[in-house]
Amino acid sequence: MAAAAVATAEQVVADLREKCETPASLLREVASAMADEMGAGLEREGGSKVKMLLSYVDKLPTGREEGLFYGLDLGGTNFRVLRVQLGGSEKHVVNRESREVTIPPHLMSGSSSELFGFIASELAKFVADEEKCTDSTNGKKRELGFTFSFPVKQRSIASGTLVKWTKAFSIDDAVGEDVVAELQTAMEKQGLDMHVAALINDAVGTLAGARYYDEDVVAGVIFGTGTNAAYVEKAYSIPKWEGELPNSGDMVINMEWGNFYSSHLPVTEYDQELDKESLNPGEQIYEKLISGMYLGEIVRRVLLKVSLQSSIFGDIDHTKLRTHFLLRTPHISSMHHDETPDLKIVAEKLEQNLEITGTSLQARKLVVQICDIVASRAARLAAAGLAGILKKLGRDCNAQKQRSVIAIDGGLFEHYTKFREYLESTLGELLGEEASKSVAVKHADDGSGIGAALIAASQSQYTNVVP
Repeated sequence: MAAAAVATAEQVVADLREKCETPASLLREVASAMADEMGAGLEREGGSKVKMLLSYVDKLPTGREEGLFYGLDLGGTNFRVLRVQLGGSEKHVVNRESREVTIPPHLMSGSSSELFGFIASELAKFVADEEKCTDSTNGKKRELGFTFSFPVKQRSIASGTLVKWTKAFSIDDAVGEDVVAELQTAMEKQGLDMHVAALINDAVGTLAGARYYDEDVVAGVIFGTGTNAAYVEKAYSIPKWEGELPNSGDMVINMEWGNFYSSHLPVTEYDQELDKESLNPGEQIYEKLISGMYLGEIVRRVLLKVSLQSSIFGDIDHTKLRTHFLLRTPHISSMHHDETPDLKIVAEKLEQNLEITGTSLQARKLVVQICDIVASRAARLAAAGLAGILKKLGRDCNAQKQRSVIAIDGGLFEHYTKFREYLESTLGELLGEEASKSVAVKHADDGSGIGAALIAASQSQYTNVVP
């Protein structure tokens, strides 16, 4: 391979590395900006790019709840129904069963009553199956927590109007309607005696699911296809709150932090092009830098430039390499973690996904470097966001020696090992050795499912807490 081609390719990578640099000083600026935006969003509606929505969840699970509760998790092409039997502080979750159901494609663009009718009928089947083998409800109405991972304008703990559909859904007559009322009506038509106790999203669910086992959990964060965070704020720190303050003195805030922006974010030409060609230009910039939906696409754009400016991949057909979102984050994770001496997995992924064959070891090493630059920038910026939450809560310097736990769910954090390692080490770097001792990051599996049932328990209209 010509030395000139290698030098050109290396220069593209060097430029990328420089533009993606995230020194600790810059990340501290990002964390401060995040904390400032949080404050501005709590001050008044529309005060910040970070919406800081009230979740109306003022009581989180304590681990002492008991009884039988249901959860419904709707966030994509599948939904899950689950039930948990809670046994109080001694036994915690005594029994838990769940079922996943695929939504028929025609229902994703049909009518609201058809979609919720289908969900309610599956829920009724699930209840009927379970009645045979668990405690009866003792004449009480069954209670359900509903995780709904689409943008809603929440009006109370158990009501919220749909702002817009995302993902593959486009049911026009549901927009502007109260999704809880739609579900409640559908359940009644099925003869299902069930009360929706709470409407939440997956970040709030993650927070609740982890808080049930550990009272020091202060935030729930999603790093998956998308990203979001929810945390516990003091009600008196929310100037935009109208009405009586809750008895608990707390309020869970759904940050919607994917829309965060600061001039300190290291945005490259690749990010600008991706944003310009996206469905929501100028929005969700933070999410576009750090979430699983976009990391593979950023790498693809860099590889395209490398290929067009140098002949390091040989004389290839660029059709695949020009196809948006063809390279997914699981592909770059596989290449990034390739430990074979000749980077065999990198060669396979380039061939399978982009039809780039016969690459040299030198070219494959450059590909791994690109994956590393993009993933480490994402993880380090993600850690700065976490540091921003801790800063807002006054827990970033360990003056009070309080233990603070951040619960994280989502495939990017769970499956992309190097992303997780970079995130954890960067958070330590930003907090410093002393403060780091009292901050823990925990993987919280299935927050959105069990979290919904647990919030139903903590909001229950029946007293169900065992001292």
